[in-house]
Amino acid sequence: MQPTAILVCGEQIASYGFPGGHPFGPDRHAAFMHELERSQCWERLARRAARPATREELELFHTPEYLERVDRASRAGEGFLDAGDTPAFPGVYEAAANVVGGTLEALAGIMAGPLRRAFVPIAGLHHAGRDHAAGFCVFNDCGVAIEAARRRYGLQRVAYVDIDAHHGDGVFYAFEDDPLLAFADLHEDGRFLYPGTGDRSETGRGAAVGTKLNIPMPPGAGDEQFRRAFEEVERYLEAQRPELILLQCGADSLAGDPITHLAYTEAAHAYAAARLRDLAERHCGGRLLAMGGGGYNRRNLARAWTRVLEAMS
Repeated sequence: MQPTAILVCGEQIASYGFPGGHPFGPDRHAAFMHELERSQCWERLARRAARPATREELELFHTPEYLERVDRASRAGEGFLDAGDTPAFPGVYEAAANVVGGTLEALAGIMAGPLRRAFVPIAGLHHAGRDHAAGFCVFNDCGVAIEAARRRYGLQRVAYVDIDAHHGDGVFYAFEDDPLLAFADLHEDGRFLYPGTGDRSETGRGAAVGTKLNIPMPPGAGDEQFRRAFEEVERYLEAQRPELILLQCGADSLAGDPITHLAYTEAAHAYAAARLRDLAERHCGGRLLAMGGGGYNRRNLARAWTRVLEAMS
């Protein structure tokens, strides 16, 4: 059977997870793979391993000073990289670099063809800023991928779509004044959930005013509300005419997640992936890269991400 999508998986990215009962534990990859291997799309996937991103690649988005700080904390293997959500552990630098490398491998595969869709489960670390860690995120693979798409592959109009329950603040503020980065984010209202950002009024800054779309969702919002909101995302993206679409499909927006309050089912994620697949065919030569993001109920993330891959493949 001919493969129809790329899956980046394996121990390199599975190692990104925090010990000691942390919500973002190292068991998330295995939970997903157990579900995926029983799905109808398993045989249609071209599986690839991740690799560590180089320092030069990480510096496409992050400052050298921040990379040095993470490296020191990684060797020390203790303390926190932020105010208390993101602990250091021995080898955290290497584990986080593998996540970025996995996303870059997926991007390279898409750009080389013939396959034009890819998924990386342990990825989409959208809270990390250019010079800081935040919210379980050490390196921002989304931000690195956006910069790589432009500098390495010559793309200009990149679209970033985020359906994680948490606002993708690390991406938004890094590109807030960039008119060519189309940003659309459906997230739980920041009045109720970390990081407290992503208000409707945040539409970009300077030359980029009006090029960013933030849609806060009320706690308890379900699939019907999601679909109505996603229609607005689609209209926005049609107008932007992107050359590449990135999808951060965090599963913490499903009902039953232990740290959020939305109530989608996995059908919402399948719907978003299918709609973006079709939009990518119209505007991007099919180029669609999805990243797992958050999700702390293991059954939820396994089912949501499997549905995403089924829609993509």
